[in-house]
Amino acid sequence: MTRIDSAYDYYISTYANQEVSRYDSHKQSDLRKVYSNIIKANKDSPLYKIINMERAKRYAIDIKEHARSIQNVVASLSDKYGSFEDSFQKKVATSSDNSKVGVTYIGNGIEDPPSDQFAISIERLASPQINEGSYLPDDELSFSPGSYSFDLATTTAAYEFQYSVSEDETNRDIIDKLANLVNRSNLGITAGIQSDGLGASALVLTSVQTGLSEDETNLFAISPAASQESVEAMNLLGINHVSEEAHNSSFTVNGSHHTSLSNTFTINNLFELTLRDVTGDRHATIGFKANADAIADNIQTLVDAYNNILSTAEAYAIADGNKLLNDMAAVSKNSQVALEEIGLMVDDNGSVSIDRKTLADAVSPNRADSTFATLTRFRDSIGSKAESASIDPMNYVNKVIVAYKNPGHNFATPYISSIYSGMMLDNYI
Repeated sequence: MTRIDSAYDYYISTYANQEVSRYDSHKQSDLRKVYSNIIKANKDSPLYKIINMERAKRYAIDIKEHARSIQNVVASLSDKYGSFEDSFQKKVATSSDNSKVGVTYIGNGIEDPPSDQFAISIERLASPQINEGSYLPDDELSFSPGSYSFDLATTTAAYEFQYSVSEDETNRDIIDKLANLVNRSNLGITAGIQSDGLGASALVLTSVQTGLSEDETNLFAISPAASQESVEAMNLLGINHVSEEAHNSSFTVNGSHHTSLSNTFTINNLFELTLRDVTGDRHATIGFKANADAIADNIQTLVDAYNNILSTAEAYAIADGNKLLNDMAAVSKNSQVALEEIGLMVDDNGSVSIDRKTLADAVSPNRADSTFATLTRFRDSIGSKAESASIDPMNYVNKVIVAYKNPGHNFATPYISSIYSGMMLDNYI
């Protein structure tokens, strides 16, 4: 009997909310290469028995996700713009007031921006639509027992919700039931419950989307079914009334007024801005970091991803051995002297920290070539190890070898890849 529920639960609770990187998308040829590498790795893989399946699932998922993070960073620092130096010197955007507006550089490194910086003032943030219902006593039942329904129309579709009320339920039970019903429907609307502190609660519906386009009057609308009972129930709930209308964000860039449906948007395909608070009479300046700071920040992303997988390997080392830890730590330890000469300090466990002053000296014009060559070798070595771990994360879990295949006389076994991709770990193997 296969057991995949706990694996998915762990993945969703741990990694599902991570932002998707543009480096997570791949061409068909890239996916074919990954598949071919999986087949090649599995062709001579021995038959083995998993010692602790629950831990093995978590470990494999952690390895896979940290390896993916490394691969994305390596891809972002790869030679996309002409030379290795450019990869590490890619621009890093900065905001003079990160609490008001955050910024990320999304350019390709070869564009010629109209200016090195600009000023932005935020007048209003984009906001969602909110329908706050009526407050009903928690421990009473204001509805007549029976069946009810209402329609919820969004900007793209309409849905019918049906619910029932029994004699032994309370108003709070009904509100809880409706909140769960809406949240499970995944309509881009979140349902919450607001208490007045006096023993009464209201159902509150909030759109995930913000802002209104010119041809829209609302983001969602609620209306009861035509029956008198459903109309009376809706009058009690009160969720068909808009409490707060959706609004677009309003801001000025170098004195020119603009609006956006969202608080996150791009400017000139160079900057991704995230508005966080109004600036009042002041403004935030968006620009680029100095060259040495940009290099240090770019290397820091690589170091952070590398240290994270080392931390994961250490956490599982006692139960699952040191194979992953030794493989990954060898990358920095084998190049420790060269790395420390340019400001990448290697600890006893292989983790890396950056001495920014030493690094700034190392990227000076007279030392830049050798420094970037060292960084390139470090980056490529980390990427190679991460790719190997990503292809076969089960290589690092604690297991007992049952039988080896006859070398050179094996057939490809493509379905074995499901051991990771589907977490099909049999309790009886």
